[in-house]
Amino acid sequence: MYVFGVVLESPFEEAVGRVKEALAAEKLGVVSEVDVGGIVRAKLGEDIGGYRILGACAPGLARRVIQSQPAAGALLPCNLVVRAINADSTAVDFMDPVSVLALARTPEIDVVATEARAMLERVRDRLSV
Repeated sequence: MYVFGVVLESPFEEAVGRVKEALAAEKLGVVSEVDVGGIVRAKLGEDIGGYRILGACAPGLARRVIQSQPAAGALLPCNLVVRAINADSTAVDFMDPVSVLALARTPEIDVVATEARAMLERVRDRLSV
């Protein structure tokens, strides 16, 4: 599977804040944030609810991937989706770096992917409490 996740009993905006805090606790920075819900609303006039894509990065891991195979930077950062289920529940879907970085087909990058997945699993576990 290419994702793993958790459902939070939190409204969307609160959940986004919790996710950012949990990422920071693992030394993962948010390097991109795309408000897909806002874009769809503005461009198409449709309300899909809260839907945000966060790009999380651990610079040391990213450096190792790029040093091993410069073009593999196209597979970075680790993306996750925060999406409203209803007014009181929000899903967080984490991209599985093991699945995605396997496209690079190098043992060095496979090691980094495993480390990145462990970091994201700890973020998920932090959110689960």
